[in-house]
Amino acid sequence: MDIKNHLLNLQPSSTLAINEKTKELESKGSKVYKFGFGQSPFPIPSDIVEELAYNASKKEYLPSKGLLELRIAIAKNLKGKKYSFDQNDIIIGPGTKELMFLLQIAFDGEIILPIPSWVSYFPQAIINKNKVHFLKTNFEDKWHLTENKLKEISDKIGNKKKLIIMNYPNNPSGTNPKKIEELSNWLKKNNFIVLADEIYSDLNFQDNYSSISHFYPEGTIVSNGLSKWCGAGGWRLGFFAIPNQFKKLNTTISNLATETFSAVSAPIQYAAIKAYNSNQDDYLSKSKNILKKIALEAYKKFNTNKIKVIMPDGGFYIMPDFSELLKNRFKSSVDMCNQLLKDTGVAVLPGCDFGFPKDKLVFRLSYVDFDGKKFLNSVSKDVNINDEHLRKFAPKIIEGIDKIINWSNKMSK
Repeated sequence: MDIKNHLLNLQPSSTLAINEKTKELESKGSKVYKFGFGQSPFPIPSDIVEELAYNASKKEYLPSKGLLELRIAIAKNLKGKKYSFDQNDIIIGPGTKELMFLLQIAFDGEIILPIPSWVSYFPQAIINKNKVHFLKTNFEDKWHLTENKLKEISDKIGNKKKLIIMNYPNNPSGTNPKKIEELSNWLKKNNFIVLADEIYSDLNFQDNYSSISHFYPEGTIVSNGLSKWCGAGGWRLGFFAIPNQFKKLNTTISNLATETFSAVSAPIQYAAIKAYNSNQDDYLSKSKNILKKIALEAYKKFNTNKIKVIMPDGGFYIMPDFSELLKNRFKSSVDMCNQLLKDTGVAVLPGCDFGFPKDKLVFRLSYVDFDGKKFLNSVSKDVNINDEHLRKFAPKIIEGIDKIINWSNKMSK
C-alpha cells in the first residue's frame, strides 16, 4: 500500500519506545533503571478507583464533548485555582494528546515550539502539515522563552495567526518560566494564541503555581488531565479549557471528536467526577514532598562544575547537560544514552528527542522508578522526608543516579 510521503519517516513516540525497550530488557533478566518513561509511580487514590468500579456497568455513549457533570466539576475545580472557565468551555478527551492533535488539525496558522519541547508536539505538526518555528532557549533562562526570543519570531511570522505551545512545569526540564506575568502580558499584546500544557501543574513543588491563563485568559487554552497528578495515565482522560472568545475553535474540536474518538469511556468519566470533586490534598501533598526530595537529591548529585543542571520546579523530570564533560567522548546525545544503557542499565531519553541539536549532550531523566504505593504509605502529610526514606523506598533512583555520575566521570578521562 502506498503511504503519504510526509508520513514515511514518522517514528514511534520515543517515550513509548523506551518503555517497551526497558520492558524487553527486563524480560531477558537484565537489571534496568527505568528513567526514560514519564509515568506517575503513585497509585490512583482508592476512593476514585472505587468510583470507577461502582460505575463499571455504565455502557452508554456519552456526549462527545464530555459528561456535563464532569465538565461542571472541572470548571469548579479550575475556578478554585483562579481560572475563569465555565462548563461550556471544557472538552473531555481520551488524554490531552488526542485533543492537541485535533487542535493542530483545526488551527489555521503557524506553530511556535520552544526547544526543548515534549516529544509529540512536532510529530503532530508533521502529520497535519503545519508550519513550525523552533525557538532556542538558554540554561540561564531555565530552558524557557523570553520576550526577546519571541519578538524575533513574531516579526518573522508577521500577521499570520500564531499558536505557541508552552508546557510548565516543563517536560523535559521540570522548570517553570521566569517572570510569567510579564511574559503573559507580552503574548497578549502581540496577539499570540497560547496552548498552556499544564499536565504537571498539580505537581508543582511550591504552592505558588502561576498560569499564563491567570494573566491572559482570553487567549490561553489550558490543557490538563488525570494522568500525572492522579497516577491515572492509562485511564486516558484529559481536558481542554478553551476561552469563550474561541467558541468557533471549541465547536470545531467538538465536531472533530464526533468523527474520531466519539466519546471517552463512560465509567472513567464518572470516576473522574469524583477525582475533581473530592479533596485529594493529603495525597497530593505527600506525592509532591516525595518527588521534591528526590528532585533535590538528583540535583545535588548532578550539580558539579562540568555538569550543568537546574533544580526542577515540579513534575518528575530533571535534565542534566554533559556537553562540557563528555564533549570529547560522544558526538550525539543518542550515542551517549545508548552507551549509558549498555554499560550501566540506566535508560534515559536523549535531548534530541526534545528538539535539541544532536551534538548537545543532554538527556531527560524521569525519577519515577520506585514503588509509589509503599512510599506514600510510609509517610504522613507533614513528615520531613530524609535520605533514609530515599534509600529505603527509592533505592533504584539513588543507585541509578550514582551509576550515571560514576560512568560519566569514567568516560571523561
